Amino acid sequence: MIEEPVKLIVMTDRPRPTAAQIAAFQDTPTGFVVDAMFGRGALDRRIAPVGGHRHRVAGPALTAENQPADLLATLAALHFLQPGDVLIGGAQGWQGCAAAGDRVCGMARNGGAAGFVTDGPVRDLAGIEEVGLPCWATGLTPASPFTTGPGTVGGALQFGGLQVATGDMIVADSDGVVVVPIARIDAVIARLDQVRALEQALDAEVREGMRVPPAILDMLHSEATRHD
Repeated sequence: MIEEPVKLIVMTDRPRPTAAQIAAFQDTPTGFVVDAMFGRGALDRRIAPVGGHRHRVAGPALTAENQPADLLATLAALHFLQPGDVLIGGAQGWQGCAAAGDRVCGMARNGGAAGFVTDGPVRDLAGIEEVGLPCWATGLTPASPFTTGPGTVGGALQFGGLQVATGDMIVADSDGVVVVPIARIDAVIARLDQVRALEQALDAEVREGMRVPPAILDMLHSEATRHD
């Protein structure tokens, strides 16, 4: 007889960024982070703010990998939350039922989570808004999931087109969600100051009346452009 799998695996090695690393991403737009990663890091655009909220969140990922239509790992992950974590409720992209609802968001808030992100839909919008925990998902559905497993807490999973692991930095706002692998955090932080300076300079030029970027004007008047 084939042995039945355990219902739940909990990874005991769950790395986490330092407090200084976490602080470096606070109040940083997702667009800045993507630019600091040379255009990489954004999750599938379908993972969007639930209810149209405009929260901005940055915190370490705590991952829960569930089977489609299941949330056992997500419920188990609630026990391991640390203040400021972003709970990643992986549903393997399943859209047939909710990956969580207002009670899960409420318990995550009680555990100190900074936000909840899933690659499936959620349910109970009014309750989620009342709870107040920022939530990103693919949409809404009244259909409910099961709690049968198997699932894994604290590992790495395929999520929204990327690999996401516990300890990666999650930065999320009204534009979407960005993942910074834990091994790249320091490099991205170092580049963020350059990105901020460039953005501020460009914003100032636009406010002062710039109509076309100088580099485009140079190209238009160079041999790189042919005027027929």
